[in-house]
Order: sequence, then C-alpha cells, then structure tokens
Amino acid sequence: MELAHTELDLRERRAIEDMLHAKVPVNEIAATIGRHRSTVYREIKRNGFEDDELPELNGYYGVTAQRTADARRARRRKLIRLDDLRAHVIAQLRIGWTPEQIAGRLGFDDQPVRVSHETIYAYVYSAEGQSEQLARHLPRRNSR
Repeated sequence: MELAHTELDLRERRAIEDMLHAKVPVNEIAATIGRHRSTVYREIKRNGFEDDELPELNGYYGVTAQRTADARRARRRKLIRLDDLRAHVIAQLRIGWTPEQIAGRLGFDDQPVRVSHETIYAYVYSAEGQSEQLARHLPRRNSR
C-alpha cells in the first residue's frame, strides 16, 4: 500500500512542541502522532527556532515551525508570489501560447525570473488557475 505524502499540520506541530517540553522521547512522540520517528527528527531540525542573541529561547515551537514551513512552501510558488510574471504568463496563455512556448520565451520577453513549463501547468491546474479558467486556453488540456 502506497502512503500519500502529507505534510505536518499545526495540530501535529503543537503536539510535538508539548511533548518535547514534557521531555517525551522522540520515538514516543512519533508513535503518538502517527508519524515515523525520522519525520519528527527532521521536523525538529528543520523548523526549530534559533536566536543567537537570546539562546535561552532556542527550541521547537509549533506556531513558529508552521510559519517557517509555510514560508518555505511559498518560495516554491513563483507564479503566485510574482505578480508581473503571473500576468505575463496568463496573457500569453490567453493568446494561445503553450506553456512550453511561454517558458522558452521568458528570457527574451524581459522577464527577470524564469519558470519551467511544468510550473506553468501546475499553476493552470491549481486552485488559483482553475478559478481563472486557464485550462481552457491550453491546446490539449487534461480533464481533472
């Protein structure tokens, strides 16, 4: 049976925080929230809070970890973050260009940031792209 990749949510991160403060071993934390222990170790290492000026505050905080994870996820979404790039891509889609053509031309169209055609397809089929009905502008579209 293949398990779907699911990211930790705020509830799980708060549970990790509470159990770490109660000095519960990571193996027990993992069993309690139903995750593998390596997932919990990785979460603590990646999203732990560190401050050089106030080292007594260093540690794992669920809300801070959630913000860090959300920021990391947002960095991956160029077409949502960058308004000019998104507007350019949408304009090209609407006049009939394919995502491959758009991605190939970005460097010539004075766009400082480039994205791949896979990124454009991902945006078209995302909730944001579906709300703008971008898939209907593709020459061959998937039925999702």
